[in-house]
Order: sequence, then C-alpha cells, then structure tokens
Amino acid sequence: MSDLTVFPADIAAMSVGQLAALPPDQKAEISRNLDEALDWLKKARAKFDVALDAAYGEQVRAARFEAGKDFGVIHLQDGPLRVTVDTPKRVSWDQAQLAATARRIAEAGEKVEDYLDVEFSVSESRFNNWPAALRSQFEAARTVKPGKPTFRLTLTSED
Repeated sequence: MSDLTVFPADIAAMSVGQLAALPPDQKAEISRNLDEALDWLKKARAKFDVALDAAYGEQVRAARFEAGKDFGVIHLQDGPLRVTVDTPKRVSWDQAQLAATARRIAEAGEKVEDYLDVEFSVSESRFNNWPAALRSQFEAARTVKPGKPTFRLTLTSED
C-alpha cells in the first residue's frame, strides 16, 4: 500500500457526505488502498484457512466420522480455544438428467412444478441476437433492472 494521507479510522469516522466531498486525489487513494486491503485480506484469510485445516483437519474428519455426518457443524476444543467448523452441503443437479425426468413426469400427465422448481431464463446475448419478431414475443416477460454500480477511479495527469 502507498503512504496514506487518509487513514482507515478517519474513513470510518467520516460521513458519506464528507467522503463524497473529498478531493479527487484522496478519493483515488482511498479506492486504491481499499482494493489493496481487500485483496490482502482475501489472501490472508485463504492462507489462514489452509493453516486451520492443517491444524485441525484430522480432528474434524475424525469427529465427523464419529458423529456419522458429512456436513454441518463440528465443535473441537484446543485448550481454551473452541473451534467450530461448519461444512455446508453444496448440492448440484445434472441439468440434462433433470430435463429428461421432467419430460417423463409431463408425459405421465403429472405437473412438473409439483416435483421440480422450474425457472426459465434467456441469456441477454441470445435475446439481443433474435429477430425482432421473436424478441417481441418475449418482451412482456422480460424485466430489466440496474445492478449494483461499481466505481473504478484512476487519476489522469493534467498536462
């Protein structure tokens, strides 16, 4: 990180209005330093998580085996330190197999929605490349909302 002229504690104490009123060079500095700090924190967190796995991984696996569970929360004790390890379930579904199953359900006269969560979507690039006649058939089902804006600040030299 560069030499700071606006310190993190100063930023936390400033109102949104005060931050908005800062000169451009300070806004650029804050943006750059926050990006660098976030990058550093992400890398430090990832490294520390690997270290925690190195320190407690075997105990966690043994505790999971003993508890008969592959997912969820496990608690360990390391002296005065209570270590809580939460391993969430990450489920994914084979889309081709689900589509085939949905067809079989429909062919049997059942409502697919009784068994599956069905969500239709159209990629924006595909929609934009369709002929106007086809696009017009879908436009009533399409809602466009703005996403969260991102700001990138770059100081340019004044010549």
